[in-house]
Amino acid sequence: MQNVGSVYLTRKLPDPALQYLKESCALKLWNEEQTPVPRDVLLKQIDQVEGIYCTLSDKIDREIISSSPNLRVISTMSVGYDHIDVQFAREQGIKVTYTPGVLTETTADLAFTLLMSTSRRIFEANRSIYEGKWKGWAPLFMAGRDIYGAKLGIVGMGRIGQAMVRRAKGFNMKISYYSRSRKKEMEQQEGITYKPLEVLLQESDFISLHLPGNSDTYHLIDTKELALMKPTAILINTARGSVVNEKALLAALQEDRIRGAGLDVFEREPVDPKHPLLALPNVLALPHIGSASVETRFKMAMIAAEDLVKGLQGETPQYEVTES
Repeated sequence: MQNVGSVYLTRKLPDPALQYLKESCALKLWNEEQTPVPRDVLLKQIDQVEGIYCTLSDKIDREIISSSPNLRVISTMSVGYDHIDVQFAREQGIKVTYTPGVLTETTADLAFTLLMSTSRRIFEANRSIYEGKWKGWAPLFMAGRDIYGAKLGIVGMGRIGQAMVRRAKGFNMKISYYSRSRKKEMEQQEGITYKPLEVLLQESDFISLHLPGNSDTYHLIDTKELALMKPTAILINTARGSVVNEKALLAALQEDRIRGAGLDVFEREPVDPKHPLLALPNVLALPHIGSASVETRFKMAMIAAEDLVKGLQGETPQYEVTES
């Protein structure tokens, strides 16, 4: 394949995406799989590149974008793009691509796993064995909450929110949702109900967040919203950490104002192992693995690579960000 330009890759990728980029581009890369490239290294490495292939751990802001005068395409291996200054990139004539759709079912699987695990206290029960707390059967020992027939409130009805509906229907859950735009056709087809956020929070047994991270959704779930929730309610967040005020969530959990939380995302990632939320027995925390199935990550890696190459060739990428 013809060399389409110079590219900096911020993370070691699995084949065949890595091999595809090596064959298509003059490739420079940070040869680590888990550790993000240090900012000072990134600034030095991208000064002459035409493309950047990044992940959600890399903050591609105005300074980074401005440091590469030849930059034409930024491709991120993620459905979210809040780590990229999309508006500034667009002003510079730089295309930004992302990987929606492919991770929908995988992320919904993980969200529902968190819902089931927190409701049945799986993490607490598992740990009780190793800590020697299991002394025998008892009527309410590690008793959780029923999922079947419970009320699920979904905040955000995009692809992943809709995938959650399909899973919840299998458990005969009563589903309501809040979104910036109503899905009336889906309401009729799936038997779900639109409700204002305040009402949804008051009525739901489980609240699952499926929103992008941006200025409109920053701390959407704060002290006021948590106070509306039932004391038996459980909050699930597989969206973005910025959607929830972690200090407010910590207080609500410590004071037993809500039952528990299942979190795959945090305001700062990777999360500090000493973060006070991690010390709570009713918090099930995961290291941002919503899309982490082998099949999905391979697809994401290839889609991001192919769209990067398309953009450098002057073609229209399959998944270009069209809003800031």
